[in-house]
Amino acid sequence: MSNNPLISVIIPAYNHERFIGPAIDSVLNQTYPHLELIIIDDGSQDGTGKVAQSYTDPRLSYYHQTNQDAYNTINRGLSLAKGDYVSILNSDDIYTLDRLEKLLAKQQETQAACLFTDVIPISDAGEVFADPNFGWNLWHRKNRAWYFQCNDLLTAFLKGNFMVTTSNLFMTAEAMQTVGKFAALRYLHDYDYIFRMLLAFPGQVQYVDDQKLLYYRIHSGNTLSEAAVTGRLQDLEVIKKYLLAALPEQWRGLVDAGTERLLELRDELEQVRGELAGRAEPCVRERLQLLLAAIKYKLKKKLAGRF
Repeated sequence: MSNNPLISVIIPAYNHERFIGPAIDSVLNQTYPHLELIIIDDGSQDGTGKVAQSYTDPRLSYYHQTNQDAYNTINRGLSLAKGDYVSILNSDDIYTLDRLEKLLAKQQETQAACLFTDVIPISDAGEVFADPNFGWNLWHRKNRAWYFQCNDLLTAFLKGNFMVTTSNLFMTAEAMQTVGKFAALRYLHDYDYIFRMLLAFPGQVQYVDDQKLLYYRIHSGNTLSEAAVTGRLQDLEVIKKYLLAALPEQWRGLVDAGTERLLELRDELEQVRGELAGRAEPCVRERLQLLLAAIKYKLKKKLAGRF
């Protein structure tokens, strides 16, 4: 590898006319200049493409496609990347201007296959959500605390996705090629991907927990919708899949059967409670809590059997 390795930055873009300019600027103005920026416009119906195409920097390449969802858009970007390293930035997020320089230095120091950092949550207007009691901050602080308690990335990710977003991924081209394409999950393709990276490169994924090198945008207009249910159901499947993948083969059937039955019992209990109370809607939050409880129980049984 050369002394000035090329970093490929992929921006999957969809209807972010308001935000894509700052995202692009945060890449092109990096303190590490040897990069290519690949923008894949996923069928935007606003001015996203016009903003992207207004830049004349020769490092930027723009591609337009019919709408195919985020994971397919990222996968197309991965297929076009020529760099020694690959980084992703969603079109509404922003890099700190020294992000790539610092992560490249950290990778060359540690030889990590993949790195991610802490993040700074911002609003639509770019204001930092600094209140420690803000809901997102409470959630993220809880996940970080669990990581520091268990000191194991795989275990910590089973508790929650403290990488937060696809924008936080920085990896070697070799690691990207080994892990392959993003899975066809509309909401949790980043969560699935980091689990696959952890399993493919044990001990070579690094959380740069003492540096905040990404501004992560939390949109104020978000409302509770069917997506909240779908996302959590996908969450259940991802956690179960990679919990089983991390276990020795002889225990997978036991844990799979036990967790499935516990979830069935929770659904049955919710149905009965709903009928008694005049409602019949299952509680996804409680299902997730039960799955985590089942995981803890099975792991305790597994560890007890070792001694």
